[in-house]
Amino acid sequence: MDYFTLKIDKVTRELPIVSIRANLKVASVNLLGDTELVEIISKKILVKLKHIEFDYFVGPEVKVVPLLHELTKLTKRARYVVCRKNIYGYMVSPVKSNLKNQFVINGPDVNLLKGKRVVIVDDVVTTGSTFYAIERLMELIDAKVVAKVAVFKQGDDLHVNNKDTIFVSSLPTFTT
Repeated sequence: MDYFTLKIDKVTRELPIVSIRANLKVASVNLLGDTELVEIISKKILVKLKHIEFDYFVGPEVKVVPLLHELTKLTKRARYVVCRKNIYGYMVSPVKSNLKNQFVINGPDVNLLKGKRVVIVDDVVTTGSTFYAIERLMELIDAKVVAKVAVFKQGDDLHVNNKDTIFVSSLPTFTT
């Protein structure tokens, strides 16, 4: 297997290069369990957000959850909100977007975010479709998206509102 060397400050990771479709490979990054990388990235994100006023961090399940947690902790906020991909039995009055890339938000979280300013957080953005879907969901529940931030921009195929997206770093794509 081939690897891509990622270096952020004093942290180095060897990311496996994996195929995501015919003729296209990417460096695969996973923040789950990597507290050292999450801490460093969170601090870099907060520097980029220092002039933005917001109430909550919001992001998709699952791989971005450690980042949401660390950002919330560092900013001394009490909560963050995770947008799920499905409706689950524990949910009360969930709201879902009706898009191909669908997300669901639990009813109590809808009430929490209504009228609030949110920052959408993601780990890796390739096309921007996750940001787009979460933005539509935030519109649906009357929350105002004041920033979108991702750890990595992957490749050059971003076409959805890229101009107002904050990135910490970039990752290459590989064609075969």
